Amino acid sequence: MKRILLCCGSGASSGFMAKNANVAAKARGLNWNIKARSESEVEDYLDEVDLVMVGPHFKHRYEAIKEVADEYHVPVALMDGTIYGSLDGDGLVDQIISILK
Repeated sequence: MKRILLCCGSGASSGFMAKNANVAAKARGLNWNIKARSESEVEDYLDEVDLVMVGPHFKHRYEAIKEVADEYHVPVALMDGTIYGSLDGDGLVDQIISILK
């Protein structure tokens, strides 16, 4: 099972994105668990995730999140703004697949 953490300021908008991405992943037969949390909670989950995706509107915190995640050997990526803006679960699944290759 792949575990992906989406993060933004409060985790609210990422929550909608996580829901759509979980539906898309399940439709493709992928054994993924995608959840959303606020940026302040990311470190609490780094020992149990395979990837952290940062909301594009939180780009200014990307380097700080990456620095902490590097200690856990967890990759961090910025979610595509177009995908995030339209809450495109399929698009996010495509982006995650390209990152995890």
